[in-house]
Amino acid sequence: MTRARKELVCSETTSYYHCISRCVRRAFLCGEDTLTGRNYEHRKQWVVDRLAELSKVFSIEIAAYAVMSNHYHLVVRLNDEGSVDWDEQEVIHRWRQLFSIPVIVERYLAGVATVAEQTKALELIGNWKGRLCSLSWYMRCLNEHLARRANKEDECTGRFWEGRFKTIGLLDEAAVLTCMAYVHIN
Repeated sequence: MTRARKELVCSETTSYYHCISRCVRRAFLCGEDTLTGRNYEHRKQWVVDRLAELSKVFSIEIAAYAVMSNHYHLVVRLNDEGSVDWDEQEVIHRWRQLFSIPVIVERYLAGVATVAEQTKALELIGNWKGRLCSLSWYMRCLNEHLARRANKEDECTGRFWEGRFKTIGLLDEAAVLTCMAYVHIN
């Protein structure tokens, strides 16, 4: 039986996770399609660039990755300690790199917000801080970006990924090393 990711991902239990996302509809993430002769190798750079961008924003580190023809593997480390010292300004700066900022937070930054607006802005900023430490939000930002680019290039709409993503907690050092070796071999 499947379990919700909030039950599977717990940084107190382990900080390392193996994540996998697979394409649908015979879509190619990278490599060459032998039936059509199209080459999708340039998409690997999309993945690498997006991982680099997200690693600067989120409190999640990439330990290893492999991009295959129709799926990819990531070994990530949730770095909760990295976000402990983030103040509101740091959270807003990081969030703004990926998303637009609502007017209420702009008013808070400008110092013209009412007390109620300040309270709501601080609540939003607190939610963003939690999301910037969330593996689900990290994978969402990665997969959605890649799917939109691939669908635009393929001139189609609909699903690009088989599901959200699959994740497995790596509970000890031996599991982390074994998984990293597996990903490296891929």
